[in-house]
Amino acid sequence: MPRPAVERQLPDEESRALVELTREIARAELAPLVEDYEASSRYPREQMRLLGASGLLGLPYPEDLGGGGVGYEVYLQVIEELAAVWATVAESVSVHTLACFPLAGFGTPEQRKRWLPDMLGGDLLGAYCLSEPSSGSDAAALRTRAVLDPGSGDYVVNGTKAWITHGGIADFYSLMVRTGGPGPEGISCLLAPADTPGLSAAPPERKLGFSSSPTAQIHLDGARVSSGRLIGAEGQGFKIALAALDGGRLGIAACAVGLAQAALDAAVDYAGVREQFGQPIASFQGVSFMLADMATGIEAGRALYLAAARLRDAGRPFGKQAAMAKLFCTDMAMRVCTDAVQVLGGAGYTKDFPVERWFREAKALQIVEGTNQVQRVVIGRHLSRERG
Repeated sequence: MPRPAVERQLPDEESRALVELTREIARAELAPLVEDYEASSRYPREQMRLLGASGLLGLPYPEDLGGGGVGYEVYLQVIEELAAVWATVAESVSVHTLACFPLAGFGTPEQRKRWLPDMLGGDLLGAYCLSEPSSGSDAAALRTRAVLDPGSGDYVVNGTKAWITHGGIADFYSLMVRTGGPGPEGISCLLAPADTPGLSAAPPERKLGFSSSPTAQIHLDGARVSSGRLIGAEGQGFKIALAALDGGRLGIAACAVGLAQAALDAAVDYAGVREQFGQPIASFQGVSFMLADMATGIEAGRALYLAAARLRDAGRPFGKQAAMAKLFCTDMAMRVCTDAVQVLGGAGYTKDFPVERWFREAKALQIVEGTNQVQRVVIGRHLSRERG
């Protein structure tokens, strides 16, 4: 059964056409492939190129650099539509957008002109490298070190990055590295091409969900990155990383809402046709109330991420709201997908229905782009500063 359209708040007809295009691509090009690709851990690279050719990989970036020039209010609803069909693709678009952010936001005009069009057009797939084996939530403690070789003008980079989405398949890596002393002030950002000598990927992690999206460690063993690929100034990397994460958290919030919407739609459909005691199970109050709570959580999550997106589009601070949206939406998606499995009963626990996959994928969203415990820390710090 086709998925019902979500009633959306969009600013104009052009935005509505963009979201409808996304729905058409998702239905025609993505939906038929999901199960096979997830089962075989196959990354949908050609489908990502199609999204790039359709203008969907650079939506929030300037048109003169190859982007779509649309606000986050619209971009995130595109992400949500993709997630409702294939969460891996939605997450991939969000991560690619995140990987492009350092160059788009802090690169020189020459750097942006040289590299950004191919990134935003989908010819180059990106990865964002902040976490390390010993510094996940404590990102400012990262140890990967880059030392400038004055003779060659290259940074020589040594260290390991961990939990890197697109690790091993990306065409470029936005690397956060230590060029100075300890703490946030010693961190810088380098844009490293995948074929950099000394840069390699470990075998992909064996994950609970998102099987078609490779996540791997990136090893840097004397990797040489030209000083011309330093993004921003030395010591500015942590500021770049945090600014990128604010937008990335909104992308994950939108992924979570799309995933939850798919789970709700499947649960409502099943409850309407599955009969017990001579009537559809949707007619029983216990099931009906469960569906009502699921739907209410989804609407609340959508409203929360859109409110944060509108702040961003207006040029106002939105970091606290981004953390709130990521926290609420991903926790909500976990509850909704758990309840969807319950509504389907034994069928929901089998691979014959996609709700078990959505359940596994929802768990990951509570962890990526900062665990939900870290989101609470971020929100608490904002509250303390506001009181001070």
